[in-house]
Amino acid sequence: LMAGAHKTPEFLALNPFGQVPVLVDDDGTAIGDSNAILVYIAKKYARTDWLPEDAAGAAAVQRWLSVAAGEIAYGPAAARLVTIFGSKHNPEEVIGRAHGLLKTMETHLKDREWLVGDRPTIADVAIYSYVARAPEGNVDLADYASVRALLRRIEALPGFTPFVETPVGLSAAA
Repeated sequence: LMAGAHKTPEFLALNPFGQVPVLVDDDGTAIGDSNAILVYIAKKYARTDWLPEDAAGAAAVQRWLSVAAGEIAYGPAAARLVTIFGSKHNPEEVIGRAHGLLKTMETHLKDREWLVGDRPTIADVAIYSYVARAPEGNVDLADYASVRALLRRIEALPGFTPFVETPVGLSAAA
């Protein structure tokens, strides 16, 4: 990203929005956007355990995909952009927005293990990365026991692969 590879003509041919990630499937299908990639994989492999087919279950998952693209992107993800890439977001504003989201998630998760239903879905995957790495953007997760428990459950799933933690923000002190 820092070198601008996502703005090259070759990359823009895959995703005209110039955003990462992009998945290029074995058949050459290019899918841009992490949430679209999650839906694509669940649908392609008929994983109704990860993306329910019933109207209420599908809508509940979609709601959390929207949260990932909205509140998470403009809260904890934006806070992380400040510390890692020097983004011009207002740190107090995005950190405050992150805590508002985390409070809502904490309440939602008080009596449940997963965001939707009784098993993990692509909704849990969608929220994971920027919530798990929120401390890199100076967003403290200490007050959100249910959210932290969800993150640990996701990390305990078969095949989970962590990504490198960046030693910035609150993570630098850890």
